[in-house]
Amino acid sequence: MITTRGGEPVAGVPRGTPAERQRWLRAGAAAGVAGPVAFTAAWVAASLRQPGLPAAAAQISGLAAEQATDPWLMIGGFVVLGGCAVGFGAALAAGLGGHRAAGPASALIEAAGVLAIAAGLLRRDHVLLTAGPESWHNHAHNVVSAAAYVLLVVAPVLLAWRLRRDRRWRPLPVPLVAASVAAAGLLIAFYAGPHNSWDGTLQRIAVSLPLAAMVAVAVRLSRLGLARPGEPLPGPPGRATDADSADGVRPG
Repeated sequence: MITTRGGEPVAGVPRGTPAERQRWLRAGAAAGVAGPVAFTAAWVAASLRQPGLPAAAAQISGLAAEQATDPWLMIGGFVVLGGCAVGFGAALAAGLGGHRAAGPASALIEAAGVLAIAAGLLRRDHVLLTAGPESWHNHAHNVVSAAAYVLLVVAPVLLAWRLRRDRRWRPLPVPLVAASVAAAGLLIAFYAGPHNSWDGTLQRIAVSLPLAAMVAVAVRLSRLGLARPGEPLPGPPGRATDADSADGVRPG
């Protein structure tokens, strides 16, 4: 297990050589890119597969309904996003020195991942919102997906606060907050008028903003590896890095 300079372990990082631990962290960072990309590709493809409907007519959740064409596309998108978010949240916490040092943002990302999986499995009844009867899992989906939205919007703000004085992450705090504020505004407009013709477009933009923020953080995390906050960026491959010395380990 990786240790800090004071000898305290960093929870969540497997044992192994420094190179193996860096690979583990970068795999988690790659998940932070793969999940949003897979989810976006799923709703784009599923939107184009609904006969007789404009691409943005159906809400994202409706693309996984029983009456949807190829609902497995959207169900798979939810599940892949959720699983990748859980892995990415764990890697982010490790990259920031453990869950306590990372603050609540990484835990919220992991929780949002679990909720995304649940939202995909608790399917909507209809492709389009209707006035017809709704099942228990339709109601459960609405609650779970709303909670996932809240976590995805709040997490970047908390992460920006955590990173605001860390020069290694200097480019990100302002864009993270901006993405969350914009997404929150769009989601408020979306929930205020869920039957409007443009609600599907609002939802797609609102969901894409925090996912884009996740990708940006994941790319940065992959570059930084397990470097300690405030330390210089890791050096070229094959050389001992400040990340290794800061974590109290030596190259194997």
